[in-house]
Amino acid sequence: MPEPDATAPSAAAPDDAPVVVSSVRGSFPWSVLAERHPALIEKVADATPYGPEQRRALADLLTNSSEGVIEPLPATAADRTRWDAWGGRAYYGRSWFDVPFLWSESYFYRQLLEAVGYFIPGPWQGIDPFRPFKLAELDTPETDEELAALDDLAARPAEEREPALLHGSLWGNRADLGFRLQAGAGEAAADTPLVADDTETLRSLFTGGTLCLVADNAGRELLPDLLLIDHLLRYGRAGRAVLHLKPSPYYVSDATTADVLDALGRLTSAKGAAGEAGQRLRAALADGRLTLRAHPFACAPLPYTELPEDLRREFAAAEVTVLKGDLNYRRLIGDRLHPATTPFADVTAYFPGPVAALRTLKSDVVVGLDSATEAALDAAEDDRWRTGGTHALIQVRR
Repeated sequence: MPEPDATAPSAAAPDDAPVVVSSVRGSFPWSVLAERHPALIEKVADATPYGPEQRRALADLLTNSSEGVIEPLPATAADRTRWDAWGGRAYYGRSWFDVPFLWSESYFYRQLLEAVGYFIPGPWQGIDPFRPFKLAELDTPETDEELAALDDLAARPAEEREPALLHGSLWGNRADLGFRLQAGAGEAAADTPLVADDTETLRSLFTGGTLCLVADNAGRELLPDLLLIDHLLRYGRAGRAVLHLKPSPYYVSDATTADVLDALGRLTSAKGAAGEAGQRLRAALADGRLTLRAHPFACAPLPYTELPEDLRREFAAAEVTVLKGDLNYRRLIGDRLHPATTPFADVTAYFPGPVAALRTLKSDVVVGLDSATEAALDAAEDDRWRTGGTHALIQVRR
């Protein structure tokens, strides 16, 4: 794929691996902009009875993002200056398909919030356009079954529960709502082999200090994230946990504070071990052992090489920072097409403390594989294993 031109901001890792863009027709990034985003606009319009003004704005966004060029936010938008600094000045007036994929995909969600009036004073201010989808994820027979299964897990020794909860947090990403909008996307089986598995290395880092967990999705994925946090706090594997969330709706199903409250409500209303975990988590929030964080950088269209200083200090002080999901992985390695055998430790050396990635694969970028694994996957599936959500990884850099 071609590199963005020299006018682009220096937001990616300082190497020569190509930045992912969407200009190649038929590629995975192209399909997101050309197919997934239009489908999402229709679903948002169908899910909520927005008025004529919001519906016109959604229709305009559909046309603009498919055929037009990137336009600035309104001058009245409180975060216009921030998005200008995050790359907008270099990208306004260019095709959505010709700028870095991470940037254009992220900006699409910011413009969608603008279209539905999320930030604008009025009746739709603060109304999450993705909330109907998120709530539907929590209210399913599958969720009931998963929570009921905790009773069996609770009967097993604590040292056996932890790997199960880690892998539950990893594979919970198969419920990612944005991913399931893609035609033909299936759910991964929980026993699918991992392409990289540093589970025991990650567990060795849980020694009673501060855990930072950077969440990905709400709904059925957030439940196992919360259950993992509960376990680590309950057994002294973490003395304190900081759950990093999005300050506003993002990428369809990304978790916000409101989504944590919905998930906690789902847990506490359950019977047995799930309900008990929900009550412990509420208590942990009340006494400060569990803290919620929603930094503006969580919605930045930038890689983690651009971490602001306050987040850099926070992650440096943590015993380990666990990054959940595909978007966080893309930001961690710069959304660049490194060779898959590039060591994970090399591309994350800049990160200010120990870091772990829990990710099901839903985009082209991946590092840290051995050559035999990559060759076997390519031979069996071409490149589909990179984007199909059927494979996963746990990678750690101490």
